[in-house]
Amino acid sequence: MKEPSNVELVAKLQPDFLGFIFWERSPRFCVEVPQNLPKNVDKVGVFVNASFDFILEKIKTFDLQAVQLHGQETPEFCAQLNPLTTVIKVFSIKDRFDFSELSPYETVCNYYLFDTKGKLPGGNGEEFDWKVLRSYPSQKPFFLSGGIGIDSVEKIHEICQTTLPVYALDVNSKFEIAPGIKDEETLKKFKQSITL
Repeated sequence: MKEPSNVELVAKLQPDFLGFIFWERSPRFCVEVPQNLPKNVDKVGVFVNASFDFILEKIKTFDLQAVQLHGQETPEFCAQLNPLTTVIKVFSIKDRFDFSELSPYETVCNYYLFDTKGKLPGGNGEEFDWKVLRSYPSQKPFFLSGGIGIDSVEKIHEICQTTLPVYALDVNSKFEIAPGIKDEETLKKFKQSITL
């Protein structure tokens, strides 16, 4: 999310989370977060290899309830943040993934997020092969991301019927009119189709 007026429109759809990107190289880089969002919608700050002090400043300034870490943040770094906010650590997947990479993060993150490996840390608009997640060894709930759109509904229903601890869907570029600007009508249709 980027423009305050668009954020307020999407917030009316009552998503559980709204994401705000604090990575300057992103076309979705956020400089202003609306202050009058519903209390039941958590604000998530998205960071890429940011310093601890930078993240802490954004948590305070924008009243963030969670951070989503898209870079090479270490388990020690996550442990430093964990007492202060909800920590969502991102891992990128293409056709395969070594799930042993998760082990050092098990006790220092609240959630994982699985995204598609691409040229950018996120927002590539491509879907990875969800079958890879069949080997997921953890009980930790995770966010599913990467090119999810209105045409993903059937696959979403299928994966939610497995025993995998899918906690949330992270949607972005497939619902955009422009970078950071969401089409609230398409989002509304999507929400209705996955909550049937």
